[in-house]
Amino acid sequence: MLKAVDLFAGCGGLSLGFQDAGIKIEAAFELWDVAAGCYEKNFEHPVHRIDLSDTETAVKLINDYAPDIIIGGPPCQDFSFAGKRIEADRASLTGSFAEIVCSVKPTYFVMENVDRAAKSNTFAQAREIYRANGYGLTEVTLDASKCGVPQKRKRFFCIGILNREDDLLKDFIQSKISKKSVTLREYFGDELGFEYYYRHPRNYNRRAIFSIDEPAPTMRGVNRPVPKGYPGHPNDACKLNSSVRALTTAERALIQTFPKDFIWVGNKTDTEQMIGNAVPVKLAEFVASALLQFIPAKSLTESAAETEIGSQDCAWSMDGFEHWLIVEKAYSDRAARDVVSRCRRSEKILHCAKRLDLYYVFLLQQQKEYQALSATVRSQIKRAVNLQLEYVKYLDSKRNGAVVRNA
Repeated sequence: MLKAVDLFAGCGGLSLGFQDAGIKIEAAFELWDVAAGCYEKNFEHPVHRIDLSDTETAVKLINDYAPDIIIGGPPCQDFSFAGKRIEADRASLTGSFAEIVCSVKPTYFVMENVDRAAKSNTFAQAREIYRANGYGLTEVTLDASKCGVPQKRKRFFCIGILNREDDLLKDFIQSKISKKSVTLREYFGDELGFEYYYRHPRNYNRRAIFSIDEPAPTMRGVNRPVPKGYPGHPNDACKLNSSVRALTTAERALIQTFPKDFIWVGNKTDTEQMIGNAVPVKLAEFVASALLQFIPAKSLTESAAETEIGSQDCAWSMDGFEHWLIVEKAYSDRAARDVVSRCRRSEKILHCAKRLDLYYVFLLQQQKEYQALSATVRSQIKRAVNLQLEYVKYLDSKRNGAVVRNA
């Protein structure tokens, strides 16, 4: 089972979705005390109330959990269409998230944010940090209503995999997206007990009365009642009448796909804000499930100690490897060069370099280009890669067994 930590966890929508998908959440990090308290009421693992802009302290704490994956949604207000559309101090926390990820070096990370963040200068800088540290990135903007959530809510996800190529998951994720949006009626049946409801628009050019036979609009951090004298809107689902009302706080939480028994703390304003800020649980589960389905089952059944031999960025090179073959293994110069050549061929087949673990060998054997080779050549390449693994273990032993991580 993959282990994760959740940064900027809020009340726990992302955590709950990943947990429901089968990923073990080891710890959460959230500075807002009300949200951290809410999180604690619903999960058993610890919540650290620290300022994640202090990346040095954060990295020390996170390393203790040795996560396979870091997930999180840095504050999005400054990227949001609802805000001033400027990038201010809070947006810099996207950079803090990137720095933490690239210091801890988990195999995977998932960053969530509003769709506008994808085109921001702040994320462009974070993208460069990820790539400079060996992460291949899959960037997708998902409509929650086509991912199992009865709500038209677009969210941007950046999924990183260490030492892999870009866009590795894009086609796979796209294949999982429904062609049709899920409506409130389809999701809840007759449970809601009404046909129409009022949603206060961001501006009066937008409709305000919606039907349960369509997905809900985005749940925001505020929930206002029907204003006195509301004149109606040409596209309202029905005319205003005495049965039309705003959604309750509990209904908004359900539309965000939180379970009925989720415990909310704080006053009404705080609760509404937490609900509006949260990642829809089912959207988080969709992303986590897609990632887990993409990873071959074999790689998930082995412990980190068994699968991550040399998986971090070790300070090795082909030149050093060739020298080791000659000095330590007594290979001739020509034989050592042949081994190195076969290792380089394996890298071309996988389109990556220096990612050395048992998962690397497993992936290599799944490639059509590898399978098309003769049995003799396949055996030679596999033997060469296994020698690389032995070389990495040799380097690790010289470092007293310590795992080397790039700062």
